[in-house]
Amino acid sequence: MKVLVVGANGHTGRLLVQYLANNSDHHPYAMVRNEDQEEELMELGAVEVIVADLEADISRVTNGMDAVIFAAGSGSKTGPDKTISVDQEGAIKLIDAAKSSSVKHFVMLSSIGADDPQGPIEHYLTAKRIADDHLKNSGLTYTIVRPGRLTHDKATGKVELAEKIELMDDRSIPRADVAHVLAASLEINNAGNKVMEILSGDKEIESAMEML
Repeated sequence: MKVLVVGANGHTGRLLVQYLANNSDHHPYAMVRNEDQEEELMELGAVEVIVADLEADISRVTNGMDAVIFAAGSGSKTGPDKTISVDQEGAIKLIDAAKSSSVKHFVMLSSIGADDPQGPIEHYLTAKRIADDHLKNSGLTYTIVRPGRLTHDKATGKVELAEKIELMDDRSIPRADVAHVLAASLEINNAGNKVMEILSGDKEIESAMEML
């Protein structure tokens, strides 16, 4: 499939482009805001780099795509206005564009806590919840992936995965394992129209997803 990776220059996005290029039969198309990022993403395995801004017109970026993986984010250093503009409204615009383009599968990188926003990042979790709900109601085949705290540790290939995980401590998951789950969502039939929370665990990623 032709897969549009949105937020391809982010930490998780770059790992995702690389994973799709090296570990799947899919063809990653990298969407970024800055054309200066093209060379690096092509080296990582992107078939093509598409320059577009989630805060502008993105109605055509999904044309010809079979799947979309939304891995973009406004970043931890921005305020609530930017979070709403990118993580919420940008995602909603992209979902609508994907529906208009008859995209087969939309995978959303969300966050644990988006179902019940509270705490110091409540504005971010609220934006993610609104975007997630829009995707659920869009009519698209979707997978919503909600990881815990992200790290730059090496991939383990193993997770704890469920529709809802009760967090008892500050558990985390490597970004590389999150990228693996996002990519595997396109392969595993059981991932369609599912919400999955993920943390580092002891089950092989594909096996855990198939059991959900």
